[in-house]
Amino acid sequence: MSRTRLTRRTLLGSTLALAVPLPTGASRGQVPSLWREFTRTPFTHPQIPYVGKAGARRHPRPSRVLDVRAYGAVADGTTDSAPAINRAIAAAGGAGGGTVLIPPGTFRIDDVIRVGHSNVVVRGAGSDRTKLYATKSLTELIGVYGSRYGGDKSSWSWAGGLIWLAPSARLDSLVAAIRAKAWPFEGWTGNRRDDWRQLTTVEPARQGSWTVTVADASHLRPGTLVLLRLADDPGHTLLQHMAGGGPGPESYYWDDKTKLLSYVPYEWPVRIARVHGREVTLERPLPLDIRPEWNPQLTTYVEELTGSGVEGLTLEAVETPQQPHLLDKGYNGVVLQCAYDCWLDDVTVRHVDNGFGLVAASACTLRGTTVAGRGSHHPYFCREGSHDNLVEDFTIEERTAPAPANTQLHGINVEGLSSYNVWSRGDMRMGTFDSHRGLPFANVRTDITVNNNGRHGGDASAGPLFGARFTHWNVRVTNGRAGLMKIDQLAPYSATVGLNTVTEFDQTDVPDFTGDLHARLELYGTTDVVRPRNLYEAQREL
Repeated sequence: MSRTRLTRRTLLGSTLALAVPLPTGASRGQVPSLWREFTRTPFTHPQIPYVGKAGARRHPRPSRVLDVRAYGAVADGTTDSAPAINRAIAAAGGAGGGTVLIPPGTFRIDDVIRVGHSNVVVRGAGSDRTKLYATKSLTELIGVYGSRYGGDKSSWSWAGGLIWLAPSARLDSLVAAIRAKAWPFEGWTGNRRDDWRQLTTVEPARQGSWTVTVADASHLRPGTLVLLRLADDPGHTLLQHMAGGGPGPESYYWDDKTKLLSYVPYEWPVRIARVHGREVTLERPLPLDIRPEWNPQLTTYVEELTGSGVEGLTLEAVETPQQPHLLDKGYNGVVLQCAYDCWLDDVTVRHVDNGFGLVAASACTLRGTTVAGRGSHHPYFCREGSHDNLVEDFTIEERTAPAPANTQLHGINVEGLSSYNVWSRGDMRMGTFDSHRGLPFANVRTDITVNNNGRHGGDASAGPLFGARFTHWNVRVTNGRAGLMKIDQLAPYSATVGLNTVTEFDQTDVPDFTGDLHARLELYGTTDVVRPRNLYEAQREL
């Protein structure tokens, strides 16, 4: 006899009760030894990362309210309302913050919607009531965007959104570089990665520590954001450390992985919680060891976007056929870039090339998001050093049109040294867990149902599929395909816990590292019996 568990999700102030069937006997569940181990050493466990601080903090809603209709927006589906919406957003930003209301109806937009100031919230009446109808691609609006790594690829295949949350100066510099065909780096230190200065050096510390000792704390203040910057050494010991260390990573050939090497120095944004003498307490524990050979520094960065969000709307692109792989025109959804502590809530994108993007974004939350329509290349992408983000209550719907020839479907993507990100409570009716090379590490996928029919990608020059401390916890694969679900034979120092039986299919991977991977596998061949059933939520409660 089956039972029903009531789960609750809050979106835009409304509480929804969802009936989820539980298997017989699941009320008792089974607690794996890995969880008991983790609770004893939560910040330094060798296989499971601590992600209990992932996502944005709760923010008070701005008291200033601006209605886009007062700036000329018309919900008739034919008038271009992008200029009016952008004027309202700019007015809120110029006033120090505010809520920009988009009422029910369909608003046509013929341009990018730009959220470039902190503490600005764009709020629709709900994803089922407010629609932005986008008629043009990023190629039409900004121009052709080539790859900084060469070839004929379109960078709109993994960058940019028709709703783009990024600091105004940063976005302006990106657009100028694209139009000048000077293909930029996209992260926290500018188009050439040279827009920073040192604040202080940092003394050695261990991964998981919350406090570091600096040489000079005179430029550090509680509440400010800094970058922890770690450079690799000629022996690539930083990359080895990200992969768990030991004989396998030591024997791996790193020198020809040119795309991977372009991602270092590793840049981790973090807010300072406390300064006491030369002791600095951070709001999150250290993601890696700090060693002298990596020239550890706290530095400045380009200005961040913080405290901003988009809520309660659908972005629907004009329906066009999906383009061949890596030639996307840029009918893209919503992207957060150089954003810290920002969010999306109850947002749907439809008929997009790429759905929701985190590009050099950290400590952000995507909640209640959905990718729908004719099918996407990357429904979700997380890249260019994005850290500590939370994607929860997410859905990838089945495509409404057959996939054209030579197109590609990934799923929930992570790459480019991105770390400590969480995908939680997901309903993936298509796609896969796309570890896309570039040595992502310490990421968690938990409490997800997936029809595993996508394929992962990644250029060989980007190096390994996995770094250390990847965890797949309570994953239900409806079609029994193994690819990137059961990772104990692929990912070093990883954990696969509570996965139903899966078998290999046409994309069969081999591990990047030789020897013992020190990976753990528990409760394999079970369905939804592992307790706690959601690793992220359990860590939050510790």
